[in-house]
Amino acid sequence: MSTATLGALFVFSFVSSITPGPNNIMLFASGVNFGLYRTWPHALGIACGFASLLVAVGAGIGVLLGQSSHFMLALQLGGGLYMLYLAYRIAVSGAIEAPQHAARPLTLCEAALFQWVNPKAWVMAITAMSAYTSEGHYWSNVAIVVLVFVLVNFPSVSCWAGFGQLLSRWLQNPLRRRIFNYLMALALVLSLWPILLIENLSTG
Repeated sequence: MSTATLGALFVFSFVSSITPGPNNIMLFASGVNFGLYRTWPHALGIACGFASLLVAVGAGIGVLLGQSSHFMLALQLGGGLYMLYLAYRIAVSGAIEAPQHAARPLTLCEAALFQWVNPKAWVMAITAMSAYTSEGHYWSNVAIVVLVFVLVNFPSVSCWAGFGQLLSRWLQNPLRRRIFNYLMALALVLSLWPILLIENLSTG
């Protein structure tokens, strides 16, 4: 991989990781409600889960599964339903009447598994593997793509949890906290739009 291509890959990984999406919306809300320290397993789970998705797409699994209409439908429905569930969890995480033990951040495993039903993660993985690998040195390129995303993704998404923690003091007011959580839940629901466009899951 040339230096120019490597530089472009770093830019792509940073921009795609730092821009708003389901993961970052949830991390921002988690940072507000639970703080950066408790949200770190969630952020690490995103990095690990996305790395495993990159490896799978690089191995050709993404292409094979993408040719199956049944798989794509299952991804759409499963991902959509799970994101609605996560939106509900965000909405009630700061509710006054909610039991304290009922609200918690996502675990590392939950966040990692979510990447496999996250439409934005699929788009990122397919785009990265199609744009930054070449036939001559394919597997070394795959390894470089995975390594770059591992280095860039975790600190990028963690910033959202950090921003959330900085905002948490202003949101100590129960009404503000509740409004914020409702808005974050709505933003997560609105981020479902790629699921309605199946082309986005199979093109870069």
